[in-house]
Amino acid sequence: MSVWQRLWRTKHLYLFLVPTFALLLVFSYFPPISAIYNSFFQWDGFRERTFIGLQNFRELFTDRVFMASWKNLFILLGFNLLIGISVPLIVAEMIFNVANDRWRYLYRLFFIIPMVVPGLVGTLLWRFILDPNVGIVNIILEAIGGPEWRQPWLGSPRTVLASFVVMGFPWVSGVNVLIYLAGLQSIPQEIFDASRMDGAEGVSRFFRIDLPLVMGQIKLLLILGVIGGLQAYQAQLILTNGGPGYSSMMPGLVMYQEAFSYNRIGYASAIGLVTFILILGATYINMHYVKSASDITG
Repeated sequence: MSVWQRLWRTKHLYLFLVPTFALLLVFSYFPPISAIYNSFFQWDGFRERTFIGLQNFRELFTDRVFMASWKNLFILLGFNLLIGISVPLIVAEMIFNVANDRWRYLYRLFFIIPMVVPGLVGTLLWRFILDPNVGIVNIILEAIGGPEWRQPWLGSPRTVLASFVVMGFPWVSGVNVLIYLAGLQSIPQEIFDASRMDGAEGVSRFFRIDLPLVMGQIKLLLILGVIGGLQAYQAQLILTNGGPGYSSMMPGLVMYQEAFSYNRIGYASAIGLVTFILILGATYINMHYVKSASDITG
């Protein structure tokens, strides 16, 4: 029986896929296609659209707020990628090298439990910790160095970006740890035995064996970090609304404000399209120029 005959005999089964594809089209594919279309129009979301061609994009690159937001984004993204890739790897390596299986399971569990806490809860907790009046950070600093050590952490252009970096402390993402652990556990035991016979243990084994063999996981976390960083603005929206001034403004927050505060749907769509192109470019560079062990051996 040919493939087409089998498909014809089971055609009624494909009806069960219709709701899935319908939902995908409506909620996953239509919004980005609509955004690309609207980026070439002046539209407030209600009245008739007015075609303006590339005017939205020309305005983007002369918009001081939008350009300042990219500077802030790259600063935060650089720190978050460096910390978000290195610290979970160190934690995963430590858990992986625990000899006792029960303790290894418990340590893994301890780092995964915080994943059940909503991110909004953590953001609001950090707002309290960094509060200039009753925050525990300023209380500790005042006890150490006096009142002059107190800082308006989220209220000063000098400290606001550093505050957002510190908010991730201890910078151990449970998902990233699990991904690294999966990569380490997939390394054949024979490789570890051979490295031990060659005298590669501890730090030497980490750099010569473990690190090259988890480059695939690093590639994945790198692109996920870039995508998440380019899209993130929730913490800034909740804590500072982009302030003070524009010192914590993010491109995503500019897009949100333009769409829902100023009713400039077309302009917000142009911001979304530029962000999408940057994410696509970063993904391409990561996939083609960051080499994992499998890429090298292949």
